[in-house]
Amino acid sequence: MPQLSPVLKQATPVVAVRGEGLHLYDADGRRYLDFTSGVGVTSTGHCHPRVVEAVREQAGRLIHGQYTTVLHDQLLTLTERLGEVLPAGLDSLFYATAGTEAVEAALRLARHATGRQNVIVFEGSFHGRTMGAAALTTAGTRFRAGIGPLVPGVAVAPFPAAFRLRLSLGLSEEEAVAHALRGLDEVLATVSAPAETAAMFVEPVLGEGGYVPAPAGFLAGLRERADRHGILLVVDEVQTGFGRTGRFWAHQYERGVLPDVLITAKGLASGFPLSAIAAPTELMRRAWPGSQGGTYGGNPVACAAALATLDVLREERLVENAAEQGARLLDGLRAVAAEAPGIADVRGLGLMVASEFCRPDGSPDPDAARRVQQTAADLGLLLLLCGTHLNVVRMIPALVVTAGQIDEALALWSKAVAAGAR
Repeated sequence: MPQLSPVLKQATPVVAVRGEGLHLYDADGRRYLDFTSGVGVTSTGHCHPRVVEAVREQAGRLIHGQYTTVLHDQLLTLTERLGEVLPAGLDSLFYATAGTEAVEAALRLARHATGRQNVIVFEGSFHGRTMGAAALTTAGTRFRAGIGPLVPGVAVAPFPAAFRLRLSLGLSEEEAVAHALRGLDEVLATVSAPAETAAMFVEPVLGEGGYVPAPAGFLAGLRERADRHGILLVVDEVQTGFGRTGRFWAHQYERGVLPDVLITAKGLASGFPLSAIAAPTELMRRAWPGSQGGTYGGNPVACAAALATLDVLREERLVENAAEQGARLLDGLRAVAAEAPGIADVRGLGLMVASEFCRPDGSPDPDAARRVQQTAADLGLLLLLCGTHLNVVRMIPALVVTAGQIDEALALWSKAVAAGAR
């Protein structure tokens, strides 16, 4: 009898049959508080009525309109509407289905547009599991081991992970940024010559790498070096975008920094498979003919969901809610950590926050993180792990989360930590 691949390991034991807002329900009717949102995908919560209605209406009109064969109204309208939220100058869009596919498209574009081969990524990066995206990923060997040789021409530079650099080198946040930028300069001097470097790919907040926000000054340092050497700055906002961090785009915390290419997915369509890259038209037209396409990219139903998502984000002020409730969540997690020696760091932006578990000597403690995460699931709170050593528990509730739901999650979290961190 057919079954799912045994390699697919579920983070929780839940078999969901229904979702509503911040909650999932199993076949027995048990309710779970979902602070995973499908790995940051269901930005407007499970089955938001506006999204459901838009999807139903569109499915009755046109389910599939392959965008290199015919155009459709939802694709054109979404492209126009995204202009309201995209950074200035990023006025050309290419649509795909998944974040990793959009990363591949950005990689192709960067090499075509510059005529250069090399790409620089940063320690702890996650850009996807397909061959090109996996080559750009350094968040853990589990994402890239056993499939080599990977796409060549990728160099890795330091990321200013302030917590780790404070433990290992005693650096402040400002010193961590200077350390990382010096490391980047060293890469440009020793591994990837500027004249051979097409792009730098960076996450404003490391995702699978441990929910580590880029400290102030780092993205500005990348922008300055990109401008100096004619290198493209590609900002991967697959997980951080669409209001997740309390700004529409996480790179907007660094004033004056504009990407050359922006990658988005996850929260874009409230659970429907849709991703995109945005770039200036002059840059996008330098992609080679035939290099952009795909069967399902820009699907009409997914585009309708994305349009409804934009409406909900604006009308319900969900970006502002992410900032407000994220601050409440961060404060609460820090209060729990103050009574739990096993939690060495609490960090994040908006509704993208995490607690890192370490042993007394500062080394990662994945066993404690796993126990607490599983205990939380038993109590009815669904969470995920991340980090190179899987010792970080992350919280990614939908942007519609309320103060009451934050407090409920914190109460369950406190119980899980007390029971599971022993």
